Amino acid sequence: MRLFRLTFATILQRKAWAICAISVTALPFVLPLISSATEKPILVQPARILAAWSTLWICSLLWGLFTAAREGESNAKSGVGEYFQTTGVSATRQLFEIWLAVFSFIAPMALITAAICQFGAAPKNPIEHSMWWTLNLQYVALFLLVMAPLLALASALASRFGGIAGFAITLLITLYGLYGVGYLESMLKVEANPILHSVWTFSPHYSFADLTQRLLFKTGALPAAAFWNMTLYFAGILAVYVGVSRLCFRTKLSA
Repeated sequence: MRLFRLTFATILQRKAWAICAISVTALPFVLPLISSATEKPILVQPARILAAWSTLWICSLLWGLFTAAREGESNAKSGVGEYFQTTGVSATRQLFEIWLAVFSFIAPMALITAAICQFGAAPKNPIEHSMWWTLNLQYVALFLLVMAPLLALASALASRFGGIAGFAITLLITLYGLYGVGYLESMLKVEANPILHSVWTFSPHYSFADLTQRLLFKTGALPAAAFWNMTLYFAGILAVYVGVSRLCFRTKLSA
């Protein structure tokens, strides 16, 4: 795990992760205080939930994907990947260790966000409170299932096409899955189109993993069957992205 330790230490030394950690921890408490939510105390907790998960998504998509792309490009460009390959560390292992180093920063942020929602915004109603643990755990699990393959994809694309391309392509895919698919669905409701319907069908529906609305409106945890179906769906996307990432990843620049 030498490449993992090297990548982890490099990210740690840059200290940009600290800005994200502080934002994820502090903004859910600060933003509601400077918003109109303070006029009605009942709105403070929903505002805290919205601020917490929105901050996590923004930090993960901007800092997380950018860092993954930067490390993937650096590994191929600096000669580090070629060196490790000569010592017997395969390209697959290198991609895994780079991914694990970045994921080691994203996962704790997701847990912090869930903890803030659990202990800082849980409903007082006993029935609603009993489902809060389950819903927060479901959200963390789905969020990490979405982010995990995207980090690997960003690193792999960056190692082949450059850091900017790796970051931009992965970010656009994620934004499309979160928001673009919804607009496409709205278009199909107005006018049916078989081509657009096929595009919609095979698109990554990342919006399924965004459970913020369920937290805001206290609609309870996902039914077990629905949650496991969503888990299998995102696990399938993960498998596809892992294959694509391995095909794209390279340990050195082409001659």
